[in-house]
Amino acid sequence: MTLSIDSTVQLNNGVAMPRFGLGTYQTPAGSSTENAVRHALEVGYRAVDTAALYGNESGVGNAVRAGIVPREQVFVTSKVWVDDLNYEDTKAAFDATMQQMGLDTLDLYLIHWPVNDWQGAWRALEEIHQAGRVRAIGVSNFLQHHLETLFDFAEIRPTVNQVELHPFLQQPDLVAFCHEYDIQVTAWAPLMKGRVMDVPELVDIGQQFGKTAIQVTLRWMLQIGLLTIPKSAKPEHIDANADIFDFELSDSEIQTINSLDRDERLGMHPDHFGE
Repeated sequence: MTLSIDSTVQLNNGVAMPRFGLGTYQTPAGSSTENAVRHALEVGYRAVDTAALYGNESGVGNAVRAGIVPREQVFVTSKVWVDDLNYEDTKAAFDATMQQMGLDTLDLYLIHWPVNDWQGAWRALEEIHQAGRVRAIGVSNFLQHHLETLFDFAEIRPTVNQVELHPFLQQPDLVAFCHEYDIQVTAWAPLMKGRVMDVPELVDIGQQFGKTAIQVTLRWMLQIGLLTIPKSAKPEHIDANADIFDFELSDSEIQTINSLDRDERLGMHPDHFGE
C-alpha cells in the first residue's frame, strides 16, 4: 500500500481529506499550539484537528494563516462542544470558532458528543454547510444507534465519525458500519496516551523495522483504512509520528495487532457521557 504524509481519502461529498494529521487536544493555547501547528505544516502535515473545548482554536488559526503552505492545502477540523448542542447555540458556536481562527471557511465541523439536542445541532450544521461556510460536516463519538437515528432525519449524511480507537479498542463493528455507509473513521487517542510503548507485540514488530511501537500503531491504522490524528506539541514527537511512510506491515503483522483488541476504553463511553 503506497502511503505518504499527504495521502487523502475522498469523503462522501467529494472533498479530499488527509488521512494523517496533527491532533491538538490538551496542547496549551497560544504559542504552544501555534508553534506545534507551524512545525507540523513545515514537515509536511496537511491536516490539523482542534475543538472549541480545547481552547486553542486561535493558535491553530494563527499558524494556518501564517502562510507556511497555502490555505487551500491545509485541512482544518473543529468541533462544537456539548454545552452548545442545539440549533441556535450551535450556529453561534460556529461563528465563535470562525472568529477565533480568523478563517473564511472551515474544512470539517463535527458534533463532539451525541448528547443534549444533537439533532438540532445537526440541522444547524447542515445549514452552515449549505451556506458554504464549511466544506464537510460530521460527528464524533457516535455509535451505530446514534448514526441510525441521524440517518432517519438528516438531509446530509456525515462524512466522518471521529471515535476513540487504538489497539485495545478497535470497534470493528462500528468501523464496518461506518464504511458501509461511506463514513470515514478518524481515530482519537490512537496511541493510548503513550501506553502502546508498553505493548510487547507492538515493540517486537517495531524492532523488525527499526521503528517504535508508536510508529507501528500509526502505520497499522493507515493500512487498515483509518484516519488518525496523533497529538503532540513537541517537534521531535511531531517528526517521529510522521516517520511511518518508509515501511509496510505484512498481513500477519496486521493480524497480530488486530488480535490485541480488548474493548478497553480510556475515555467515556458515548452512551454514558456526562453521567
